[in-house]
Amino acid sequence: MTLKSATLGLICLLTLVTSMALAHKPADTAASKIKRITNHLKRKSSLPTPQYPAANRDTTTDDYHGTTVADPYRWLEDTDAENTKQWVTAENKVTFDYLEQIPTRQPLVERLTKLWNYERFGRPLHRGDNYFFSHNNGLQNQSILYVTTSLEAKPQVLIDPNQWSAEGTEALARWVPSPDGKQLAYAVASAGSDWREWFVLDVTTGKKHADHIQWSKFSGVSWAKDNSGFYYSAYDKPAEGEEFTGTNYYQKLFFHKLGESQDLDRLIYQRSDEKEWGFGGYVTEDGNYLIISVWKGTLRKNQVFYLDLNNGNNNIVELISGFDADYSFVGNDGSTFWFITDLDAPRKRLIKIDVASPDRQHWSNVINQTKHTLESVSNVGQRFIVQYLEHAQNRVYVYSETGDKQREIELPDVGSTGGFSGQRSDADTFYTFTNFVTPSTIYHYDIAAGKSTVYRQPKVDFNPSDYETKQHFVTSNDGTQVPVFVTSKRNLQRDGSNPTILYGYGGFDISLTPGFSVSNLVWMEMGGVYVVANLRGGGEYGSDWHEAGMLDNKQNVFDDFISCSQWLIDQKITNTSNLAIRGGSNGGLLVGACMTQRPELFGAALPAVGVMDMLRYHKFTIGWAWVSEYGSSADKQQFQNLIKYSPLHNLAEKTHYPATMVTTADHDDRVVPGHSFKFAAQLQHAHRGQEPVLIRIESSAGHGAGTPTSKRIQAAADMWAFLTQVLKHKNWKLESSK
Repeated sequence: MTLKSATLGLICLLTLVTSMALAHKPADTAASKIKRITNHLKRKSSLPTPQYPAANRDTTTDDYHGTTVADPYRWLEDTDAENTKQWVTAENKVTFDYLEQIPTRQPLVERLTKLWNYERFGRPLHRGDNYFFSHNNGLQNQSILYVTTSLEAKPQVLIDPNQWSAEGTEALARWVPSPDGKQLAYAVASAGSDWREWFVLDVTTGKKHADHIQWSKFSGVSWAKDNSGFYYSAYDKPAEGEEFTGTNYYQKLFFHKLGESQDLDRLIYQRSDEKEWGFGGYVTEDGNYLIISVWKGTLRKNQVFYLDLNNGNNNIVELISGFDADYSFVGNDGSTFWFITDLDAPRKRLIKIDVASPDRQHWSNVINQTKHTLESVSNVGQRFIVQYLEHAQNRVYVYSETGDKQREIELPDVGSTGGFSGQRSDADTFYTFTNFVTPSTIYHYDIAAGKSTVYRQPKVDFNPSDYETKQHFVTSNDGTQVPVFVTSKRNLQRDGSNPTILYGYGGFDISLTPGFSVSNLVWMEMGGVYVVANLRGGGEYGSDWHEAGMLDNKQNVFDDFISCSQWLIDQKITNTSNLAIRGGSNGGLLVGACMTQRPELFGAALPAVGVMDMLRYHKFTIGWAWVSEYGSSADKQQFQNLIKYSPLHNLAEKTHYPATMVTTADHDDRVVPGHSFKFAAQLQHAHRGQEPVLIRIESSAGHGAGTPTSKRIQAAADMWAFLTQVLKHKNWKLESSK
């Protein structure tokens, strides 16, 4: 799934162990392997209902505006407590004992491993005399960063994160070359945490410098034009023991000069009177200005300040204040700044502001709002390359810098694009294209000629023509038309028996657009249908669509998802016993809310790293930042809304819930694992069916970013194996690699 925005954890994942032995087995002929796997899948048998670990229910309660709310598993919020660790160990034993008995599990590991073993490249980035790009040979846990002096020359390894840890749990989270391409700032993420440690590398020699930045989070870096250092944002060092659970307030913007220690870094901006404000610093391409985007949680409205880097007085100018709309800096021509904004334009427009005459009456449109959502604008080759979303699918156009449309970039199919980055002086750029059956392909684009050529095209062991995607529009309960993508093998039989996964997110202005996934491909190979719903709360149709699914309108998101579920049944694509729902992070909340509101509608639920306790989420790490999206239980009216759908608080005792596998990770410091721990304990207490309700807790992992390939493979195998066991479909087919 291509997610066109910042924050989304999907699945917490486990180490691949069993597949490592496959290389030592004699090779099967194609015919014998197909027969062996087919027979293996037919040996489905009923497994005994798991015996869940005992979990103490204490008498903890809270008073919310006169309403007493019990919280019997509050103790599970303390992930370092001994009793919590014992509970985690016991739950994982139950879960993996169950998974190991499922006959499809090992064949799934084999097939996923085979398909995942394909060469993958990242889009090249040109700086100075160098090109930088990432590459993975197939099964490497982490992609390697390479550098080359030309696209035709032999590349050299610059950073190999696979050398950092045996299990691949340390990841190269970000990398930013200096303007001259001779230095590289790079960030390391450990065990999936959101914390980043920044280092600096000499590109020519490969030597790592002494520079070391700690306690940076939700920040990139932006180099000074003279390559002397970079701007970054960081928090104060957290109290001991609170690194992964303590709240994150008072972010600060700094400048780090190369060769100096972090404690000498120059403070550029802070607001001791605004603990929730965060700052993103960006140096304009001409090096004359530092643009400071001032954010407040996940509110899709920001302020824009700037610093003139030529006058030396360090006076911050408040160009746009008041948090009245979203403003994304695109580029500048001297004192003229270009911004994407949804001010008076819910589907966004491109405007220009001359900082010499910054009053709003002097602002003007460059590209007007259209009927489709403007997703991004790149100022490259002295043109604007504009990506639009048309019913959750990308279309891309080239405009002049005065706003005249010049051409549409022809795409190979319906799908998603990304990239088109570069500098204003560049003559070319790179972009990616993907959809549900097309692995991400990199194209080189000649801007003046308007010509695209394939630069890197992956080769995956499957035939895309065997599959098809159709978009439909489902009527939600209030008449809203909700787009859904349905992908399956061609000539899908609508007999109501197809095992189906419905995936959704529905929040934070994030759009779900078509994207390739090996794990989803294997699901469809087995005869499954994969469905993505573009729910309200996302960004597919602009800020109005987002606002229709946030705060007091959050129930619209669940209604949309439930309506899509019912539509799949009514259209005889599937039935209740073969319908699984899946989502991560805010999508985990979605799954948790829907399975508690309509438990009889689903055959299985896969909530991953979900926000399950809507009354206390804001008390941990960056959870406070979501109050603009959800509301807070500290507010009486918002409490009344939250308590109605909070998954944890709507699990009713003696209720038959669908088979469920909750997934989380011990180092998730975005949605802390206590959410999933408490939800799973309460679910096991309340559930009165024979279907298993399990929790899978990954170690040395976080919210999803930087997860090693081996863990991704094992996690996908466990999910699909679980579904083959609990759904009622009987004719699973796992294809052999040809």
